[in-house]
Amino acid sequence: MELNQPIPEWNLLPIFSKEVPALKDFKGRPLLILFFNLGCPGCKGRALPYANRVVVENGEHIKVLGIHTRFEGPEYEVSDFEKAKEDYYIRFPFFKDANLAETFHRYQAGGTPHWILLDSEGKLVYSIFGSDPNNALLRLDLKIGELLGVSHKNENE
Repeated sequence: MELNQPIPEWNLLPIFSKEVPALKDFKGRPLLILFFNLGCPGCKGRALPYANRVVVENGEHIKVLGIHTRFEGPEYEVSDFEKAKEDYYIRFPFFKDANLAETFHRYQAGGTPHWILLDSEGKLVYSIFGSDPNNALLRLDLKIGELLGVSHKNENE
């Protein structure tokens, strides 16, 4: 995938009997995509809370979508996802990656968590693997701030 270019369509499956949105449904607003797995400690401990924070702080201006991918580890049941939604207060829609990790591979993700940031036209702005607060999440904060035209740190001081 190339920066400033549209990304390919995803292939996702519903978890909670909701219809899966198309990528084009998000045009008009920036979109942050989170690839995660319930067996990933960094996903549960840092990535899911970060994604929730993006929704709470900037939900009017940016959408967040989760893709549960399974390039390794056990299969999860709907009850596992329902429990995770409650336990981690997941405030954004999330879906399962088709064929275990089809979209994960199509988007050249490096593992979980992996983040894909798109502008309001659906073009790739940023792609980064990880959940270290002083690396991946800090970089995401800066990119989201640039995309939304705000400085989050200065706003909160």
